[in-house]
Amino acid sequence: MSRNTLNTLKEFNLSGSKKGQFYSLPALAKKLDVNLSRLPVSIRIVLESVLRNCDGQKVTEEHIRQLANWSPNATRVDEIPFVVARVVLQDFTGVPLLADLAAMRGVASKMGKKPKNIEPLVPVDLVVDHSVQVDYFRDKKALDLNMKLEFQRNNERYQFMKWGMQAFDTFGVVPPGFGIVHQVNLEYLARGVHNKDGVYYPDTLVGTDSHTTMINGIGVVGWGVGGIEAEAGMLGQPVYFLTPDVVGVNLTGQLREGVTATDLVLTITEMLRKEKVVGKFVEFFGEGTASLSTTDRATIANMAPEYGATMGFFPVDEATIEYFKGTGRSRTEIDAFENYFKAQGLFGIPKEGDIDYTNVVTLDLGTVAPSLAGPKRPQDRIEIGHVKSTFSELFSKPVSQNGFNKKAEDLEAVYETSDGIKVKNGDVLIAAITSCTNTSNPSVLLAAGLLAKKAVEAGLTVDPHIKTSLAPGSRVVTKYLEAAGLLPYLEKLGFGVAAYGCTTCIGNAGDLTAELNEAIVKNDIVAAAVLSGNRNFEARIHPNIRANFLASPPLVVAYAIAGNVTRDLMTEPVGKGKGGKDIYLGDIWPTSQEIGKLMKFAMNASVFKENYAEVKEAPGKLWEQIKGVAKGEVYNWPKSTYIAEPPFFSDFGMEPKAAATGISSARALGVFGDSITTDHISPAGSIKESSPAGKWLLENGVTKADFNSYGSRRGNHEVMMRGTFANVRIKNLMIPPKEDGSRVEGGLTIHQPSGEQMSIYDAAMKYIDEGVPTMVFAGEEYGTGSSRDWAAKGTQLLGVKAVIARSFERIHRSNLVGMGVLPLQFLGDDSVQSLGITGDETFDLQGLEGDLKPQQQVTLVINRANGEKQEVKVLLRIDTPIEVDYYKHGGILPFVLRQLLAA
Repeated sequence: MSRNTLNTLKEFNLSGSKKGQFYSLPALAKKLDVNLSRLPVSIRIVLESVLRNCDGQKVTEEHIRQLANWSPNATRVDEIPFVVARVVLQDFTGVPLLADLAAMRGVASKMGKKPKNIEPLVPVDLVVDHSVQVDYFRDKKALDLNMKLEFQRNNERYQFMKWGMQAFDTFGVVPPGFGIVHQVNLEYLARGVHNKDGVYYPDTLVGTDSHTTMINGIGVVGWGVGGIEAEAGMLGQPVYFLTPDVVGVNLTGQLREGVTATDLVLTITEMLRKEKVVGKFVEFFGEGTASLSTTDRATIANMAPEYGATMGFFPVDEATIEYFKGTGRSRTEIDAFENYFKAQGLFGIPKEGDIDYTNVVTLDLGTVAPSLAGPKRPQDRIEIGHVKSTFSELFSKPVSQNGFNKKAEDLEAVYETSDGIKVKNGDVLIAAITSCTNTSNPSVLLAAGLLAKKAVEAGLTVDPHIKTSLAPGSRVVTKYLEAAGLLPYLEKLGFGVAAYGCTTCIGNAGDLTAELNEAIVKNDIVAAAVLSGNRNFEARIHPNIRANFLASPPLVVAYAIAGNVTRDLMTEPVGKGKGGKDIYLGDIWPTSQEIGKLMKFAMNASVFKENYAEVKEAPGKLWEQIKGVAKGEVYNWPKSTYIAEPPFFSDFGMEPKAAATGISSARALGVFGDSITTDHISPAGSIKESSPAGKWLLENGVTKADFNSYGSRRGNHEVMMRGTFANVRIKNLMIPPKEDGSRVEGGLTIHQPSGEQMSIYDAAMKYIDEGVPTMVFAGEEYGTGSSRDWAAKGTQLLGVKAVIARSFERIHRSNLVGMGVLPLQFLGDDSVQSLGITGDETFDLQGLEGDLKPQQQVTLVINRANGEKQEVKVLLRIDTPIEVDYYKHGGILPFVLRQLLAA
């Protein structure tokens, strides 16, 4: 029986004469005498969840009233318990999450409890999309060959997933080869509204990938969380967060001819990073927003992590309904979706002045210009006419100014590989149409195909040593590129379909040739990658490619033809065509009319239906052939270098151990600068033989050829703790600089007081053996990037008790708390530099005694090597009361497990 909280359970019209029940926001507005129509649409959708899930315990009437009275500029102290409709996972994050659930069942079994008490309470879908690599390319069989390699490498992981499918009732898997999790979510998993026992409610979710926000493009409230938080959400714990600010983005005007959705999203990313929207909701409105296609909206929503927002939300309107029709949703579903949102007063893009936002930012779409972003961060946008000059300037600038610290006179130097290929600085060696940002958007993919057609007809080619690839977000993309007659032209330029999954953008570009790698390392060449992705952090794309540029799919093709980022595509030819004729970008750039004529091929409902019917009916021979799958409710943990029982519950008891009341005589494990990403902390890409993880794999009988990636081995803590802080580009400021003043790169530190230089992992183990607690120090935006729970799990397993930074990215801060590691923030102008922290000090943390309060101040005592002592106040970034409980329990997972076992 549904609870009729505040007498808000009402009826609305479905199709025909049918009725459905819903928790009515208009009825709530009358009951509380508040004008909910002035609230941001995203806040109202969260409010519906709070209203519907009010049980008087985890969710109370007070929570409803607090959120219903949301004020644009209030002090944010109220904690919202948000119960989501479902959870979505990708395999890099999903496998460790499944391992944690399996470990919890093991604990339950050992304690004489029912293992089935550990069961997701909301539907969970895992899309296998991160495991495929581009080993083969420019080969008709590349897709087939790459998938076969994927299954060989990941057989143990896929066996484990199949165990999960039979062990948990609500756990489903979309097998490899269907597409990227976000596009599959957009095209297939998202249903608009859900219906449980006749009560309808909006689709909401969290996902274990930061780019879960792509779903905001179709009016779904959802964002990325770490696997730690997702586990709690799926096991019945609300997702708790502080009532957010909501920044309204008023889009006006329209895009100019030749400007793509990618150019728009790079402009928005740059603009909103400057607005400092970290931890805030962003909601788009205005006439310009209404004019955008749903796929353009999804492109913008996808990059919310890059501009730092929790969400980049677009309300539901007619365009959303048309998208649902075009992607094969049923008439019944669509009618329920549309009628529900109209009954709630949530339908339509708000106009200027309709909503009270915390603040409003305006962008005239007509000012957007063709752009790239790079070479190291997604927010560093460069108009296409300035790419050459920007790269040339950065080439000789110091690393502290985002440069490459090279001699200016070396820019034009030409080097030769041992197999006779000439390479110079700025050469494009990877060109990839990849990633969720753009491959969900037919307008930019058709543009790439049209540009390829014109380029081929003009006689342009791509040098064979450039690693080109097309990794569509779903198999539907291939269907419409074939139907439009464009795929053969992309293939002629090397952009044949190499995989369906997250490839180059996650570091799965596959390797370059040994000869190219040798030449790059020997001559310290600053080579380039151009990709249609959303992330270009250092060493993420490929450890030997230092300049990485994000661009629209047609520009990826253009730069592959040009072969170098030091060619100005606005004034210089892209290349020479038939008869040696100079061909310029304007000669091959498609018009909006040409793209528009082909859009009919992209929205074919029957193609979508047929494609996704195969998820259950015909998941693929390779998936069906996986044998040796364990059975039963409890996993038996066979010996494997991929899957191992996590150590997080090894000394579990029903009573939590006392949380730290202070930290004394701690050492610095690492001292880092600004913009340390989760890739720096826990890389996803290749594993070096000389690294602690590589050495462990070799010791355990794994050959270098079978190392796979850090991402694929996230089910094994032995690999992942050794990989923590092991990025080849991370710079620990404790290590003295080189003679030329540049910083030493790689996961190294100085063990104190011995003064010995060693890997961060080895030093951490030494400190643990010595009983010495450790801390990590950093600058601004610590933990930016992917929602990578291993960045927090690895930190905890290395014995780090606290991370003290100038500021934190949203997901990583909550992940640290979720693993029982204290995030602390410098106050005012205090920083590592201003306080003179070098790493040879010891540190005490005082003020954690008694009742912890969210966001209280505590004292950091710096004990210097010369005997001086300095005390500074720092802010405890445990932000909410529930996080205090998590910390006291040693983390979110022990907290939830104790609740489940007690019940």
